[in-house]
Amino acid sequence: MRVLVVGGGAREHALCLALRADPAVVGLACAPGNAGTDTLAEARPLDVADPHAVADLAVALGADLVVVGPELPLVAGAADAVRAKGIACFGPSAAAARIEGSKDFAKAVMAAAGVPTAASRTVGDRADVDRALTALGAPYVVKDDGLAAGKGVVVTADRDAAAAHAHAVLAAGHRVVVEEYLAGPEVSLFAVTDGTAIRPLLPAQDFKRIGDGDTGPNTGGMGAYCPLPWLPAGFGETVLEQVLGPTVEEMARRGTPYQGLLYAGLVLTADGPKVIEFNARFGDPETQVVLALLRSPLARLLLAAATGRLAEHPPLEWSTDSAVTVVAAAAGYPGSPRVGDPVLGGTGPGVLHAGTSRGPDGTARTSGGRVLSVTATAPTLSDARDAAYARLGAVGFAGMHHRTDIAAAAVAGLVVTPR
Repeated sequence: MRVLVVGGGAREHALCLALRADPAVVGLACAPGNAGTDTLAEARPLDVADPHAVADLAVALGADLVVVGPELPLVAGAADAVRAKGIACFGPSAAAARIEGSKDFAKAVMAAAGVPTAASRTVGDRADVDRALTALGAPYVVKDDGLAAGKGVVVTADRDAAAAHAHAVLAAGHRVVVEEYLAGPEVSLFAVTDGTAIRPLLPAQDFKRIGDGDTGPNTGGMGAYCPLPWLPAGFGETVLEQVLGPTVEEMARRGTPYQGLLYAGLVLTADGPKVIEFNARFGDPETQVVLALLRSPLARLLLAAATGRLAEHPPLEWSTDSAVTVVAAAAGYPGSPRVGDPVLGGTGPGVLHAGTSRGPDGTARTSGGRVLSVTATAPTLSDARDAAYARLGAVGFAGMHHRTDIAAAAVAGLVVTPR
């Protein structure tokens, strides 16, 4: 089959690696791609926010399957436009992608489905913000109701800081969701679904804060590891029964069946797992570690989900290894990143590109905040962590910075609560 991957980050680089390894794939393109994906897939320019441009490119390439990486094209309706051309697409419709596009909508779905989640209030003016903060108490959890590239959430004990974030979101024209704080370690669980059948992938944990010890502002994610040695037995089955299954059923009941990747962001509380967010696509950087351990052919799995035949797909096969990825970020990230600097060592094993592009001389240069995801696998989590950091030492660009504690607590036998 011929596959088009939409997007240009490290998630898409990981998808391209896994798709290229599937013998069923005879042609692979990535649009717009980056300076890493262009070594694996045909690069094409693309405005990912334009659903018709996505669909037209799929037709031009003769694609049999389109895999949409980022949330923006999904919320904009890229999957609908592609399917309207008669091409299979792995990704939810615009109506179903609202589960990420609006946190208030996701809360309504969870309430109807009986999915365990934090208590919340959605507000649209400053006076209601104050009342919601008082009602739900500290630590304060304040979220942008819309898409914010992983940076729209503030968790703080400082009421003034919480209110300031809420006011900034309102000023940008978005509603605010104020939530109850959930105590416990966070888990990311991806599930492939065709709207009926569901196949959970391996749980992973990512690190949102910019600094060691989970300090500083939220980012799109500074690292991840998989699997999670501290999870209780039966965790996946519990989430399938209490979260994934009811959510997929509720979306179908609403007439907006969910087909694609459903990402449940969870907190393992004293009362069991509860949802803090849903995403409508593979998460970044968790995809880098999860796909590094998947042994089943990826293209055939995604095509089965995109064509309603997931129940016929054989059970997923996984490596018994562990995987760790560490993000190398540009100076200024998560604010205004420095761009245009040459990337050294960017062709090594396990080096996945994100914010990179080719300069006129063919050199890979920085073009975004999260520049590289350096990933390694090994029989133990400790060895995978050591290997990832060793690989990180072989890459560089001006102003590069990264966290030094990705997976460190788990290696030490501790349960991590990264909020």
